[in-house]
Amino acid sequence: MLPPFGWQAILERWEFAPVVTAIAVVAAALYLWGAWRVARRHPARPWPWWRTGMFLGGLTVIVLATESGIGAYDDVLFWDHMIQHLMLIMIAPPMLVVGQPFTLLLHASRNPLHTWAKKVMRSRVISFLTWPPFGLAAYAAAIVGTHLTGLMGLVMSNPAVHDGEHALYLVVGYLFFLPIFGREPIRWRVSYPIRLLVLVLAMPVDTFTGLVLGYAGSGMPGMSADSRPAGSPSPVEDVHWGGAVMWIGGDAIMLGFIMIVFLLWSRNDLAGARGEGWLEAVRKSNFDELVTTHAARGESGGTGETGRASGNSKPGTAGGGIDDDEHLAAYNAYLARLNQPGRGADGRR
Repeated sequence: MLPPFGWQAILERWEFAPVVTAIAVVAAALYLWGAWRVARRHPARPWPWWRTGMFLGGLTVIVLATESGIGAYDDVLFWDHMIQHLMLIMIAPPMLVVGQPFTLLLHASRNPLHTWAKKVMRSRVISFLTWPPFGLAAYAAAIVGTHLTGLMGLVMSNPAVHDGEHALYLVVGYLFFLPIFGREPIRWRVSYPIRLLVLVLAMPVDTFTGLVLGYAGSGMPGMSADSRPAGSPSPVEDVHWGGAVMWIGGDAIMLGFIMIVFLLWSRNDLAGARGEGWLEAVRKSNFDELVTTHAARGESGGTGETGRASGNSKPGTAGGGIDDDEHLAAYNAYLARLNQPGRGADGRR
């Protein structure tokens, strides 16, 4: 009989999983080695520390979901089982995606590994697996198929299938979030409106699954009723609580991702506007210098209206800016000189 489920149980009831621990340790070691190698090869441009933190954080979430008290109670409390699922498919994968492990591999490796990894990332198989519609379909199939079918009973009664379910969530979550938050060298470059559309389309999957579970009339098959901790809800209430976790928790996390995409979109537009403003300022500065310099030299011939206007225009004294009559007249004269045979870019022979 397990003790009542709570924060204390989550922190104290650890169950060591050798395979999960080994994979997490190896992945963390390889990632840190790659970051160290990039920093050594490119001291001026080391691997971003925050990406390293995100990747290691994703591995930590996996360990917490499977080996802490959350994993210890996942076969006796269905609502805890749903918390575990959200951690494995909606929290850990995007953190791993932001860590950009494949980009780090390309930066840290040399040929032939570098060329091979690049070809794999651009292969047809990877292109299909990272195609946003496929990721969305896989996400919907994983959520609905593992909760609203008889597969749940098999998962709860077979430890190997249960572990396979965890791996499925991680893979599907990674493929789903890769085109949305990733910047890996894959084929697809998804615009921000399409990213928002994919997230919006995924929300009803969580809502539908949660509502169906919330109105279930029986307990979840395969859950260990004999070892349920004291103070636990009844089997039917347990399923209802699990549906609430999927509905409210899943939609809340997805809404948070939508807000993040909106923020990234706004920052991208702001950066573009700032860049455009800077380029426009440089263009105007060069234009003003070009026109007023030639006008001050009187290279338009000094006759007629154009010559008099050009002669009166001096650098820094154009009252109307680059679009006033003096500047436009001098600029037109300069273009006319450029069209004459034998003239160079500076208007001379």
